[in-house]
Amino acid sequence: MDKARIEKAVREILFAIGEDPDREGLLDTPKRIAKMYEEIFSGLEDDPEKHLEIYFQQEKYEELVLIKDIPFYSVCEHHLVPFFGKAHVGYLPKDGKLTGLSKLARVVETVAKRPQLQERLTATVADTIQSKLSPYGVIVVIEAEHMCMTMRGVKKPGSKTITSAVRGVFANDSMARSEVMSFINFGK
Repeated sequence: MDKARIEKAVREILFAIGEDPDREGLLDTPKRIAKMYEEIFSGLEDDPEKHLEIYFQQEKYEELVLIKDIPFYSVCEHHLVPFFGKAHVGYLPKDGKLTGLSKLARVVETVAKRPQLQERLTATVADTIQSKLSPYGVIVVIEAEHMCMTMRGVKKPGSKTITSAVRGVFANDSMARSEVMSFINFGK
């Protein structure tokens, strides 16, 4: 990440909106934004598959594994403003090929830390798990609020966008998909 270039660009933006980047309150803003971008866009330099390296096969477990309500924060690539919400990630292990629960959350986090579309985020998480673990199926449901719809444009705070990606058995078996969706919605 070229932080010096980001700092120069931020100074130019401040000038362009009519601000003085040399005033006390803005003096360190370009540095702060460059440091923030390094953090919130760290997924650009990270491969989400690397988080799925650990397997636990001795259990021979082949039932649903579902993690609900994984919080995430991302940045809309159209307006460079945040969107945030919860991801629900489930998979049906094949041949007992399990990964650590935190690893699924790390995949979501890694993919979210890129300039992003919610639809791409959802599909990439599902495809990463399907590719690396080769389970019978994967389902990813993401609910998010987009600041580009809340603080600008139509200004509809509280509206949620829901996307899903289903792979394998969940794409082909509506009863299996419905069962997982009932677990995702349980307690809401």
